[in-house]
Amino acid sequence: MNYLEFEKPLAEIEGKAEELRAMARSNSGMDVVKEAEALDRKAETALRDLYKTLTAWQKCQVARHPDRPHCRDYITQLFTEYTSLAGDRAFAEDEAVMGGIARFNDQPVLVIGHEKGNDTKTRIERNFGMARPEGYRKAIRLMDIADRFRLPVITLVDTPGAYPGKGAEERGQAEAIARSTEKCLSIGVPLISVVIGEGGSGGAVALASANRVAMLEHSVYSVISPEGCASILWKDAERMREAAEALRLTAQDLQNLGVIDRIVKEPLGGAQRAPKETIEAVGKAIEAMLKELSGKTPDALIRDRRQKFLDMGSKGLAA
Repeated sequence: MNYLEFEKPLAEIEGKAEELRAMARSNSGMDVVKEAEALDRKAETALRDLYKTLTAWQKCQVARHPDRPHCRDYITQLFTEYTSLAGDRAFAEDEAVMGGIARFNDQPVLVIGHEKGNDTKTRIERNFGMARPEGYRKAIRLMDIADRFRLPVITLVDTPGAYPGKGAEERGQAEAIARSTEKCLSIGVPLISVVIGEGGSGGAVALASANRVAMLEHSVYSVISPEGCASILWKDAERMREAAEALRLTAQDLQNLGVIDRIVKEPLGGAQRAPKETIEAVGKAIEAMLKELSGKTPDALIRDRRQKFLDMGSKGLAA
């Protein structure tokens, strides 16, 4: 288990419990069951107290936890007959965005998501989930396929933001993001998005301009990272805690502002402690949101989606 900075007290308690059990395993005559169970109860109480009062910055840390389930994990567990579709038919394949045709509860769908990777090798291959222009152009191509064959689109958002490198800018990063966002708003099929970790800037919006947007309880969704915001506003990235509060980037804040439609509850201690349970909860949320949109005509879906985003400003000002 990788512990976050604010989880250090919990790490000490759980570490002591594991030490007792290790001693018992090496010495069969040692009875430490009661002591270990007492530490387990203390750890659970500490965990519950910690996650009851998470700050916005702590939620950012949880959202970035390397052990959280990623897009590939959701596709593997929730979808069947997944067939990957690669390339933007213009420049290259972008490993940071994965997608393809699959079945969800036996219903044909098209799924697209950011993939961060789960170890050093795959994180480098996936560019830590930061897509280049070809990634967004691939997403556009896949959404066109979905629109042509009347397939609902499900997107799984988990990115620090679009890749800001020189090559990406030379190949039209801003234009690709804008066209992907435009495509989201114009397809005549149900479009559902779930923020499963980080929803960073235009790189997230390009896949999340959907009829229904959900967020995991401890995920974040913002126009800029807290570190980037602090660097711009105060010329001091160390003020990221203050920036995180000001950005109102938590699922709870964004639901109050009308930016998202629902929050998917995470297991105690975050998705990283119970990935399978988290993925199942997201699957139930996707199922419910698809039912809400079933039977709507293409024109109604487009109007619903566009109006949702046009209404956001007024709701935000009212809040």
